[in-house]
Amino acid sequence: MEQAPLDPERQLQPAPLEPLGSPDAGLGAAVGKEAEGAGEESSGVDTMTHNNFWLKKIEISVSEAEKRTGRNAMNMQETYTAYLIETRSVEHTDGQSVLTDSLWRRYSEFELLRSYLLVYYPHIVVPPLPEKWAEFVWHKLSADNMDPDFVERRRIGLENFLLRIASHPILCRDKIFYLFLTQVFFFYLADSRLKALNATFRVKNPDKRFTDLKHYSDELQSVISHLLRVRARVADRLYGVYKVHGNYGRVFSEWSAIEKEMGDGLQSAGHHMDVYASSIDDILEDEEHYADQLKEYLFYAEALRAVCRKHELMQYDLEMAAQDLASKKQQCEELVTGTVRTFSLKGMTTKLFGQETPEQREARIKVLEEQINEGEQQLKSKNLEGREFVKNAWADIERFKEQKNRDLKEALISYAVMQISMCKKGIQVWTNAKECFSKM
Repeated sequence: MEQAPLDPERQLQPAPLEPLGSPDAGLGAAVGKEAEGAGEESSGVDTMTHNNFWLKKIEISVSEAEKRTGRNAMNMQETYTAYLIETRSVEHTDGQSVLTDSLWRRYSEFELLRSYLLVYYPHIVVPPLPEKWAEFVWHKLSADNMDPDFVERRRIGLENFLLRIASHPILCRDKIFYLFLTQVFFFYLADSRLKALNATFRVKNPDKRFTDLKHYSDELQSVISHLLRVRARVADRLYGVYKVHGNYGRVFSEWSAIEKEMGDGLQSAGHHMDVYASSIDDILEDEEHYADQLKEYLFYAEALRAVCRKHELMQYDLEMAAQDLASKKQQCEELVTGTVRTFSLKGMTTKLFGQETPEQREARIKVLEEQINEGEQQLKSKNLEGREFVKNAWADIERFKEQKNRDLKEALISYAVMQISMCKKGIQVWTNAKECFSKM
């Protein structure tokens, strides 16, 4: 992806969707008139100061998770997890944050919100949701989506999802997003446009930049998947190694019971081994945090592909329109010259039942000329909208690349620091055991 040219002004020919209305109408009274001002200032992708405009006004958190039982659309009993979303104003006269809204939402409602964003912002790399079912788990972790540890990690992931949207220069000003945070009766029905985004189209003239981006997203997903599998295998083996050290503690303790001079030293060394063996639970729990950070970018790969699919849809739509226009121009030319260059049903009908009258031919030519003029205007409009889509899409992709590089660099460095700290603790345990042995 790094080698792909990023010139958004290149003459492309993607086709647009129908007008989508104006979903990013602002955040309403909750953030005041400043939201509209910020919306005008950052109509193009602006600086991080504007990007974080809303986060400076309101704090967002998913503070609790609660297991509930209710009836679904089929009137069947089901168990699900609800998450408490809290928003707080950070601007108050006494400097204290004030709780403004709180409401419970299910995971499926977060899915509806993301589906809406995919449809109405097709040029944006929409942040992904945390996994619905546990993936890449090592043997001690439960794959049950009702497991408390998994629910807690998902709660953190859902909060991160909302914060990603709130810090995005465009998504943060969306009115539906604001309603999702503040109104209990939030509802959005994904229409046929969402299905179109999931379709695959074979275009004649694909854009190399989007082709390279799609290839990169596939490779990114593959690499992170392999990394998470390796990490799960290492966690399994590490857990076993640490727990086996508990056998040292048991043996040293039993040995100390039959020794007089060596008893205290053996008992102390056994204690250190027990502490070492039990420490792995907290270590691997911390590791899951870094694994979840990697999983976020595993799911971001699909968000990149969604932008590519949207471009393919636009390109396909335009190529069909251009093909239809060329066909009409050929029909008009054949009527004017009286020659038929290609086989057609109309040509066969003419041979069988005779030629059209001059009046009929003139009427058909007039209709075709009107259709050609209309088709040329549509084609011009589609090209303009296509270039605008590419410009906006690459601006957001560049923003995403900066975010990805920053986040993954931080996560990998933190993971390495944690591994170094873990090794140092292991060295310290054996150093302490050595001192115990030396005092025997």
